[in-house]
Amino acid sequence: MDNLLTRLGDALVHGSLSDEQLLADTGRDPVLPILPDANVIKIGGQSFIDRGRAAVFPLIDEVVANLGRHKMILGTGAGTRARHAYSVGLDLGMPTGVLSVLGTFVSMQNARMLNYLLAKHGIPFIEPAQFAQLPLYLAERGAVIFFGMPPYIYWHTNPKVGRIPPHRTDTGCYLVSEVLGTRSMIYVKDEKGLYTADPKKDKNARFIPKITVAELKQMDLADVVVERSVLDLMENAQHRRSIQVINGLEPGNLTRALEGEHVGTIITADGEGA
Repeated sequence: MDNLLTRLGDALVHGSLSDEQLLADTGRDPVLPILPDANVIKIGGQSFIDRGRAAVFPLIDEVVANLGRHKMILGTGAGTRARHAYSVGLDLGMPTGVLSVLGTFVSMQNARMLNYLLAKHGIPFIEPAQFAQLPLYLAERGAVIFFGMPPYIYWHTNPKVGRIPPHRTDTGCYLVSEVLGTRSMIYVKDEKGLYTADPKKDKNARFIPKITVAELKQMDLADVVVERSVLDLMENAQHRRSIQVINGLEPGNLTRALEGEHVGTIITADGEGA
């Protein structure tokens, strides 16, 4: 059997997975982009879906208009209802892993609602167990819907501070884009993109059209437009080394982002930023 193994394969079979040199060797070969033509689009919960018909219906129309032109993997946030669930769970003494379960089901509710709105176009809702069929769904229908919360549930790591799950829907959607090597990762929010402060609360907040992860972390902003865990993951990413944040309330922004235009904010893992 050993003759059938590469040098690296033999080392993995007989060596220790704690060996730093061995681990470094596993990263030498290029990683296959599984769905390089697909685009992951995260639709915010509190920032977008919670706004109801006025926000969601125009975006649905824009998604439909892009069917056949762009392959879209639509992920949903959890939003205000998850925060209510977190507050009750915290009051009852629930650990982080259980709070993750509660947030997952709210994100799933939002995905189900989008699924029903897109049902007449044949756009399916999929759960993590169905991701193996994702290429078929994209080839047949051009889009799928999933809930953005990563399936860590009880296995969720504790945050450095407090008990709120640190890896939520922004992170779950990002991981799908990174693992599948998709063409883009677009976050649909209700603001233009990244600001130096929350523009809803600070009229002096300055818009940032482009920035690197290192620059953003150095700024140490009190409020960041995506989960900070996304920024941590980007530093070691192999495929998804940039993300784009757009205002989905402005008609055409999603289409422009899908076409590769610089609309909103682009955050990169390296290269030139602000």
